[in-house]
Amino acid sequence: MIDVTPRQDPFLEHRRLLFATAYRMLGTVTDAEDILQDTWLKWHDTDQATVRHPKSYLVRTVTNLSLNRLTSARATRENYVGPWLPEPLLTTPNIAEETELADTVSTAMLVILETLSPIERAVFLLREVFGYTHAEIADTLDRPEPTIRQIAHRARTHVQARRPRFDTDKAERDHITAQFMAACSGGDLNALMDLLAPDVTLWNDGGGVVTAARRPLHGPDHVARWLLGVFAKPVSAGFELESAYINGELGTLACMGGNPGGAFTYDIVDGRIQNLRFQVNPGKLKGLYLSPDTLG
Repeated sequence: MIDVTPRQDPFLEHRRLLFATAYRMLGTVTDAEDILQDTWLKWHDTDQATVRHPKSYLVRTVTNLSLNRLTSARATRENYVGPWLPEPLLTTPNIAEETELADTVSTAMLVILETLSPIERAVFLLREVFGYTHAEIADTLDRPEPTIRQIAHRARTHVQARRPRFDTDKAERDHITAQFMAACSGGDLNALMDLLAPDVTLWNDGGGVVTAARRPLHGPDHVARWLLGVFAKPVSAGFELESAYINGELGTLACMGGNPGGAFTYDIVDGRIQNLRFQVNPGKLKGLYLSPDTLG
């Protein structure tokens, strides 16, 4: 038997890149892993000796499979119960230190990408995140290069118009995260309200599986009282808040017995939390159990 090592198998060599592509395309860990499985099957059913550029072939396969999955998923998400949020993913602190990389996988960015059409999302990611040329993208998606240029311009303009302004100072984010956990754990309404921006909005994704707010909540008083009400419920007894790097940024996990039961991600503007996202759908927490270095 031949001992196949990651360096000898292009799929294993580029697996982190392939997962990163699928995850950014779909916003879900489960779907991204399914795409990788389908890609692996296609790769090993291919006459690999005829593939001149394995990396390009694999990225093309992942992108097109993700496009198909995303197109069908959009109809499902239109009937989703309550706000739909991406699946959170644990990441390493070093990703958070690389501002551009952290931004492309942040929950805020994934939410914006949801507003693009599937083809716009694919073109934007290949161009702006992974640095492919328009010609390479045209070849990957089997579209004329002028068309790709138009799509890339439209998608970039769309994202730039919606990209939130938020602070990236690590010390400040560390401090606010610690205060947020203390206020929630201690039931301190005033302290929690002081941390929230005047125009704060909270989105809570329970997917109809667990109790969650089915509409976005607005304003410091409404958001703070709702959060403390959640932590005061008997079902929340035993939950402990822990800081963790989630989607490239320091966030907060709600854990019971060391197992994550929810994840908070947020944008910080002028020293206060402006956008707060609380993912509690049990079917969308798989990424909190993966190794933090999964994302390339």
